[in-house]
Amino acid sequence: MTRLPESGSREMRRGLDHIVHAVRDLDAAAEFYRRAGFTVGARNRHPWGTHNYIVQFPGVFIELITVAEPGLIPQARPRMVSFGDFIGDFLKRGEGLSMLVLEGKGAAADAEAFRLAGIGDFDVFNFEREASRPDGAAVKVGFSLAFAVDAKAPELGFFTCQQHYPENFWNPAFQTHANGVSGIAGVIMVAGSPEEHRHFLGAFSGVSEVKSDARGISVQTPRGSIEVMNPQAYRDYAGTEPPDFTRGARLAAIGFAIRDKGRAAAAFEGGGVKTAERNRKIVVAPDIAHGATLIFAD
Repeated sequence: MTRLPESGSREMRRGLDHIVHAVRDLDAAAEFYRRAGFTVGARNRHPWGTHNYIVQFPGVFIELITVAEPGLIPQARPRMVSFGDFIGDFLKRGEGLSMLVLEGKGAAADAEAFRLAGIGDFDVFNFEREASRPDGAAVKVGFSLAFAVDAKAPELGFFTCQQHYPENFWNPAFQTHANGVSGIAGVIMVAGSPEEHRHFLGAFSGVSEVKSDARGISVQTPRGSIEVMNPQAYRDYAGTEPPDFTRGARLAAIGFAIRDKGRAAAAFEGGGVKTAERNRKIVVAPDIAHGATLIFAD
């Protein structure tokens, strides 16, 4: 275990905020998550050509996303990430987990921290959209994003997300799932050389202690863990093949916390979702889960 150099300022630890799951058929992916026992929100539209569905848990969510209106994707410009372009390019190579997003408590401060750490030099991106409550009432949600870049993971996107109307976004009614999932325990990346991502992972998460073991490196954020495993360790752990990491690290799996393994298994069986047992965990393979590996453990 190593400790990052002290920066002279108070450590800003950033927990998981959401994971972006890019898919080619958005409605089919949403239906898969429903069949797996998840509560899925309404379809939303972004002004830059992407549409999404949200799967909420306490303090963290999965964003199912696709490019639905490519004609609306704006041209890229300096110091700004084109969200629609990024998702479109990712989907040309296949479906899967495309972006890792951490909580943002101050987007401007995050952007400056990333610049000083050498992992980003982007303008803050602000936007709002309309959302729906469970009763169908329309409300406004707003976000500010601060982007970071891991040069050794060019096929992944990283940013923090600061919410401006959290009371309109988070809702316990959306966080209750028939499969008994109580939250997201963490995410797993795969890389040929996990140690090469040590500086980025520490700077992006704001966690000073980056742990090492035989599998790779990891940080424990205030909300969930982030692990970077070597490919063989990942195969041993998940029982599935990792995504293609020849061009750099890839986000491979989401780990879910479940209250009752029997309840989860019953939900999957009832929805016709094929699973496997691995290391006392329930695993849904990427050929079933639209390019992502989903791992459930009590």
